[in-house]
Amino acid sequence: MTASSFTDAEYHQRASAVLAVIERQVDRWLDQDVIDIDSHRTGGLLELALPNGSKLIINTQPPLHELWLAAKAGGYHFRLQPDGRWLDTRDGVDFFQRLSEQATAQAGRPLAFSLPP
Repeated sequence: MTASSFTDAEYHQRASAVLAVIERQVDRWLDQDVIDIDSHRTGGLLELALPNGSKLIINTQPPLHELWLAAKAGGYHFRLQPDGRWLDTRDGVDFFQRLSEQATAQAGRPLAFSLPP
């Protein structure tokens, strides 16, 4: 199965699950008083506003079956793989690893996003 063989329904289900994982992690951090990140979701777009005013934007791209991440360091595109991971289309880095790196860089403190075990 190649990334392009996912149906639109499968893509939407998996992309929505990623956004939900991120939202739950941000909510946990707020509940535990780790960091005050404001999240706002509109359909397939999730905006994370960090305390210093910088933002991370995760956006679904249904026609391409991709997730896009916009950060201060630039834009990144991720494609769903048969094993369920989202990998950067340029360098193969896992989505959650890249999101964690960018969130850490922009927040100035370690922040780790990941799929639940």
